[in-house]
Amino acid sequence: MSESSAEVVADVASAAVAVSAAGAAGGWRRATGIAGVAIGVVAAGAAAGVALERMTVGRGMRQKARLALDSAGPYGSLRGMPGKAFADDGTELYYEVDDLDEEAAPAAIGPRRRRLFGRKSPAPVTVVFSHGYCLSQDSWHFQRAALRGVVRTVHWDQRSHGRSGRGVAQTRDDEPVTIEQLGRDLKAVIDAAAPEGPLVLVGHSMGGMTVMALADQYPELIRERVVGVAFVGTSSGRLGEVNYGLPVAGVNAVRRVLPGVLKALGQRAELVEKGRRATADLFAGIIKRYSFASRDVDPAVARFAERMIESTPIDVVAEYYPAFNDHDKTEALVHLAELPVLVLAGVQDLVTPSEHSEAIADLLPDAELVLVPDAGHLVMLEHPEVVTDRLADLLTRTGAVPAGATVKGYGSTSTAQPG
Repeated sequence: MSESSAEVVADVASAAVAVSAAGAAGGWRRATGIAGVAIGVVAAGAAAGVALERMTVGRGMRQKARLALDSAGPYGSLRGMPGKAFADDGTELYYEVDDLDEEAAPAAIGPRRRRLFGRKSPAPVTVVFSHGYCLSQDSWHFQRAALRGVVRTVHWDQRSHGRSGRGVAQTRDDEPVTIEQLGRDLKAVIDAAAPEGPLVLVGHSMGGMTVMALADQYPELIRERVVGVAFVGTSSGRLGEVNYGLPVAGVNAVRRVLPGVLKALGQRAELVEKGRRATADLFAGIIKRYSFASRDVDPAVARFAERMIESTPIDVVAEYYPAFNDHDKTEALVHLAELPVLVLAGVQDLVTPSEHSEAIADLLPDAELVLVPDAGHLVMLEHPEVVTDRLADLLTRTGAVPAGATVKGYGSTSTAQPG
């Protein structure tokens, strides 16, 4: 890291301290601009600041560019059959189902199923996608487009994210968010959206941790129904050791003050959100730094990621942050040892480093480990063709899709030979 980068790290740490002090003194309006730095950092899934490129285009031009990208990009526009599940604390969890196109399925499958199962066809395999921190179900846009009609899929929003309701336990009882709770939420979604039939579970970042928590608490579900798992850019624990690409002194300084700062900011959410909007340019640079590694990322894709992250309220950011330091689901991986598993990560992921994926794969010796060069944390948006290709292969291995099926759409691959 350059000297200028290190200086910015120090500035961010100082800014975090200043926000905390200003809040204690009641000077929240003076602290709002500084708060944008801390919020942007956490909203990007990181725990420290970064050096930003100089901005040479006027603010008005940048705002017009964002609006143009929002209107032109198709990302996040896919919708399915909506449904609602309810968590054990009453939180409303929103999901959507994309059903299998039976007419497109190979004809050879039908008679075989009827012979084995009698007149009633078995429930199809359902692929359940779980998204990461500060994102939504739309983060799987490319994979969803590619798999539509080929396999039954469920996409859901984690509590307090996307179209799901605010966590009842958090707003009513002031309980902290835990990864264990997210595992129970996933179980509620499965019970509502896919109550029978085989399952393939796919999770990115926090979504992968959610799958691990499900396995830890419901091993019988894994044993009886799950036929495959995909972990994308995630971790089974030891996230407190991640340095986010920063020097040790910088990250330690931020770690000391950030939890308290986030808690204070969450209590002044309305005021802080105003400051957050005012520092949109700063957010864009931070989000891009921690989401992508490629220099040639489609600006519309980068803006799409920015928009998802921006939509996560600061009090939700604050609620979730402590859960990651407590996360340790290494022992839960034993429940997946006999299953086909895909473990995929970007080599330059600064949020959940690829070493964490390698550690998961080491505990699952039959897992396929895929490390994607020139890829960051949002690898499924940055290199969708790689993620879709490996996911299609996993689905073929699990029997979720027949070997002759064609996976189409954005960043897609095909297992069928051209005719």
